[in-house]
Amino acid sequence: MSTAELASSYAALILADDGIEITSDKLQTLITAAKVQEVEPIWTQLFAKALEGKDVKDLLLNVGSGGGAAAPAAGGAAPAGGDAAAPAAEEKKEEEKEESDEDMGFGLFD
Repeated sequence: MSTAELASSYAALILADDGIEITSDKLQTLITAAKVQEVEPIWTQLFAKALEGKDVKDLLLNVGSGGGAAAPAAGGAAPAGGDAAAPAAEEKKEEEKEESDEDMGFGLFD
């Protein structure tokens, strides 16, 4: 990550932490106050545009959620007894046996 990207990221985090709207001008002001050299205005514009209308704190808290984790699976809930998982495990074992190299008639070192 370049210095410009890091400076823009940190400036955006500072603004988000203070509850201030993230704009290109405010990012540039923070970067200048921190005496970071060589940050072109395009970086602050990109960060401001990317974060426009988004809650940065919420983005940070939900980094690994994947977006669809809370949605229920199609087909309803599984039975409480756990009987539905057993046939699936057996089918998987059978598939693994079918795909083994032994069925092809040659081995790795033949």
